[in-house]
Amino acid sequence: MRRFFYLLLTVVVFSSCSQYQEILKSDDIGEKYKLAEELYKEGKYKKALRLFEQIVPSYRGKPQAERVMYYYADTYYNLEDYQLSGYQFERFVKSYPKSDKVEEAGYKGAKSYYYLSPRYSLDQGDTQTAIDKLQIYINLYPESEKLEEANKLVTELRQKLERKTYEIAKQYHHIGRSNYKVAIKAFDNFILDFPGSIYKEKALYYKLESQYLLAIGSYDDLVKERLEVAKKFYGNYIKYYKEKGELLEKANEIAEDIDKRLEQY
Repeated sequence: MRRFFYLLLTVVVFSSCSQYQEILKSDDIGEKYKLAEELYKEGKYKKALRLFEQIVPSYRGKPQAERVMYYYADTYYNLEDYQLSGYQFERFVKSYPKSDKVEEAGYKGAKSYYYLSPRYSLDQGDTQTAIDKLQIYINLYPESEKLEEANKLVTELRQKLERKTYEIAKQYHHIGRSNYKVAIKAFDNFILDFPGSIYKEKALYYKLESQYLLAIGSYDDLVKERLEVAKKFYGNYIKYYKEKGELLEKANEIAEDIDKRLEQY
């Protein structure tokens, strides 16, 4: 009985593969569409995709086009080809703005770009695109059941941008003397762009340290002026982190040294 079962299974599988290959090579668009939809619903996305790729051009302008184009985009999505799923979902939304699937397509299209967002250390162009796409979805569907998830994704992506921007500024700081001015400017821009960032304390501290190191490494006629600027930066840090600053002790040490040096003037 077991041998018979395996033999029967082999025959069924072979027959199925044979039928698929036959339809794949045929010119019958209707049969291709029927099988593609069956395979899609069974989760056999790779096989379904080959058929969809063949029939999509033939269905443009026809009543079935909306259904075909949604399946086509969603097949890419399920295969985790997010570059193409994002593109195809965008095309679907533009082509069928009154479709019952337009909200779902808009969300999956935006989420495709979310999946394309790289780790923070790489170029963040796709991250910004993902934020823009998700924000468009949030604005269009404020009552959506996906709203909470969409907002979480945007927050995650923005934190990635924050860290990228912060790390660039910190890198200028660590390079040394020739880049302290650039670091200060970068930290200023960071604080302006991300006022509520989790990296705000560190940004304020490293801005202070950059100015302090710039001052003590300057020509004599520039030291006093630059130390006074550093003292102002210390005041900015203390304004927010006087009691609970993680870097408060280091900031206080710099402030004490600034005061000692200024006494000489």
